[in-house]
Amino acid sequence: MRDIRTAVAELYASGDTFALATVIDTYRSSPREPGAAMAVSATGEVAGSVSGGCVEGAVYELAQEVMAEGRAQRATYGVSDDDAFAVGLTCGGTLHVLVEPVDPARHPHLGGVIADIEAHRPVAVATVAGGPGRLGARRVIWPDRAEGDLGGSRLEAAVDDDARGMLAQGSTGILRYGAQGERRGDDLEVFVQSFAPAPRMLVFGAIDFAAAVTEIGAYLGYRVTVCDARPVFATAKRFPKADEVVVKWPHVFLAEIEAQIDERTAICVLTHDPKFDVPVLEVALRTPAGYIGAMGSRRTHDDRLARLREAGIPEDRLARLRSPIGLDLGARTPEETAVSIAAELIQTRWGGSGRPLSATEGRIHIDPLAAAPGGGPAAAPARRPAGTR
Repeated sequence: MRDIRTAVAELYASGDTFALATVIDTYRSSPREPGAAMAVSATGEVAGSVSGGCVEGAVYELAQEVMAEGRAQRATYGVSDDDAFAVGLTCGGTLHVLVEPVDPARHPHLGGVIADIEAHRPVAVATVAGGPGRLGARRVIWPDRAEGDLGGSRLEAAVDDDARGMLAQGSTGILRYGAQGERRGDDLEVFVQSFAPAPRMLVFGAIDFAAAVTEIGAYLGYRVTVCDARPVFATAKRFPKADEVVVKWPHVFLAEIEAQIDERTAICVLTHDPKFDVPVLEVALRTPAGYIGAMGSRRTHDDRLARLREAGIPEDRLARLRSPIGLDLGARTPEETAVSIAAELIQTRWGGSGRPLSATEGRIHIDPLAAAPGGGPAAAPARRPAGTR
């Protein structure tokens, strides 16, 4: 729902009932991951997508039925045995979708949830998605409290505890319990959608390449900060997609926020000027950031490494530095370079080979790298891998 929250907020504010369809589980390949959502208004307007087009028509019809009847329904879509182009997924996977009627009376906390997402405050929504419970029963969980009725205190206590663990990792998916909330059971399914704060991207160097990196970072879901010591270049007007533009020496700013950096953070040093990039990399390489990249030629890279060694940075930390930054795509323009950096970020998140898919065999979607908080180094909030195509 994060990507359609503006449309959902407008529908919610109207006070009218609308339908919210959410992908709650997938098997093998699917175009969208758990948490992907589509909203349908009472007048038939649509925002978002649950499958990239494969089953939207069927979900739209179900949404109309849900609004008319006023009760949640769960649907499963897969490849038809007789006709692969019937309503279903031609890519061979299975998609489980929960469609709920939503209005302020049924979901009194939704406005607050959207406000928390906008303010980068962690919040999770747990919804009964199958089994003996009341389908669509909902509970909102914050790190320090929870509100809502799932149908029993024992179940709620278990869900609260488990959902907070998922929220800390930024993960979304199905939890299974016994009918009364027993942890060893699997009768009851609860879908937990985590809205962890967006991962941070720190871009140092207010140059034209930084503008392109900022834009693609925002597109990938990062909360982007641009920092440069030169006020004439570090302006909000030059970086409209940045969440924050800071005028400070990069190493000073990074040291100030060092405690906020985690394994999901991406640090992009684009200054390729030793008086800027060496001090900031000294700080960056002692943080747990999942991605640290620096722009420059190979000659610049060799000089940079020598200066960092002189500064006492050990080899194991230097090995974390991705320099020259980005994958080898032959990029030349700022926009192309930003794509190569984004490609390396995605590769870091999921562990891809970086080779053309046409030259590889086997699974296309692979398991993420070893679990850092948030689902992998420099990852956006983690989601369950979609499987194979």
